[in-house]
Amino acid sequence: MTEARMQETIEYAPGTFCWVELATTDDEAAKKFYTELFGWTFTDNPIGPGMVYTMLQLDGKDVGALFKMPEEMTSQGIPPNWLSYVSVKSADETADKAKSLGGTLMKEPFDVMDVGRMSIIQDPTGAAFAIWQAGTHPGAGIYNVPNSFCWNELATSDTAKAGEFYTGLFGWGKNVKEMGPMTYTSFMNGERPAGGMYKPTPEMGDIPPNWLAYFAVDDADAKVAKAKELGATITVPPMDIPDVGRFAVIQDPQGAFFGIIKLNQPPA
Repeated sequence: MTEARMQETIEYAPGTFCWVELATTDDEAAKKFYTELFGWTFTDNPIGPGMVYTMLQLDGKDVGALFKMPEEMTSQGIPPNWLSYVSVKSADETADKAKSLGGTLMKEPFDVMDVGRMSIIQDPTGAAFAIWQAGTHPGAGIYNVPNSFCWNELATSDTAKAGEFYTGLFGWGKNVKEMGPMTYTSFMNGERPAGGMYKPTPEMGDIPPNWLAYFAVDDADAKVAKAKELGATITVPPMDIPDVGRFAVIQDPQGAFFGIIKLNQPPA
């Protein structure tokens, strides 16, 4: 993404990941961790009695958000997590389509003031994601640059079922490659990669189906060292993906997982 394009209002084509949002058990500790790790700033926005929605910023542009999980979430046993949002033309039509394809609506479509309309969906294999029909807020104002989100990746035990669901829901194509012992699917939104999908190998342990948000970094090893200093757990140490870059997976001090990657070439 060029500097000139970064200054413009970004529009996300339907079927594009456009936003990431952290639900956490300790918003103050999470703000401290992520601002120190990624150099973000933040703005707290009261959104109701005892509720604050914190916008996270990089270079003055919204890069994501976080909030403290209400009791209705924690009482259900939902762990801290980064939620990935996909841009859609109509939240209602997409939610209906998701149901017809075997998905479950965790949250029926609802308006977020004049900012947009959204729904939270669980795919047929169990991974959760959100859809976003933009109002005044299209999504992240900066992405694909160091310390902003750059990729979203689905781990699922049934890639055939998940693949059928997402291609049916968003019209994504599939580019399937063998990467050593793993088959990796890149979902394509037209000519652009939209996200990735793989089936965890037995050596990876018991990974529940989930969408993992990745943040671009300048130096994966240095960022991992910094994360450890700040109290994080490194669940996948830095390793190289041939022709792609060097990545790691981190669990923040509250328990949410995210990825980082130093890409060999910046995305278009």
